[in-house]
Parts: sequence; structure tokens; C-alpha cells
Amino acid sequence: MTFHELRLSEPIVRAVSQEGYTNPTAIQAKAIPAAIKGSDLLGCAQTGTGKTAAFALPVLHRLAENTRKHSNGHPARPRALVLCPTRELATQIFESFVAYGRFVKLRHCVIFGGVSQSRQERHLANAPDVIVATPGR
Repeated sequence: MTFHELRLSEPIVRAVSQEGYTNPTAIQAKAIPAAIKGSDLLGCAQTGTGKTAAFALPVLHRLAENTRKHSNGHPARPRALVLCPTRELATQIFESFVAYGRFVKLRHCVIFGGVSQSRQERHLANAPDVIVATPGR
């Protein structure tokens, strides 16, 4: 099975390929089709098996394919929120969203405590599509 066969949009498949991945892992092959359909997911797998991509790729796919608009014609934002228990994990997941979404016109930001709040407020003012955050901020 390939990422293309999972019905991910071409720009996302291209980004995944540039990251060096050719075939989905077991958790990705099971999770991605269900998530694209809008199903809730609960997945458990060992470290390094591609859990982040298993949920990030279908989120990016759905956001890129479905642009929701406000009545004023501008895109409605934010459209996805990813909550993480630690700053390190939030940063890692944010970097994955940036890498996998490099060919789609979506905005991302990462928000957590312990750093300048004003800088993060500026990121939020740019109306991100995806916010990756820790609960503390």
C-alpha cells in the first residue's frame, strides 16, 4: 500500500515522499482512511511507528480539501487544535505539521508556556488553521 492509495491529496503525498517515506506503517494504513472519513480515532503503537503522521496527514488533507468560510468570505480559523502534554512534544508535532503541509496553503502555530506570550499572541493574530498547544498556555 502507498500513501497515494490512502487517498491523501497530491501535495501531502509529495511532502511525505520528500520526508523519505514511501509506504504507510500499520497504524497509518488503519488510521488515515478512517480519519479522512471523519471518524474518531484512538490508536496505540510503539514509539517510532508513525502515530503523529497517522493523525496529522488526514487533518491536513481535510483542511486543504475543505475551506470553511465566514460570512465575510475569509477562511474560518482556527480549524484544528492539537493538545499535547509537553512543550517538547508540541514542538515535535508542530514541526511534523509544517513538514507534511509544506505544499498546502495552511497556517500553523505552536503555543506553550515558558516563552514570550506576546510573540505567541502575534502568531495567533495571523489566524492559523492548526494550533498545536499545551494546556498550560
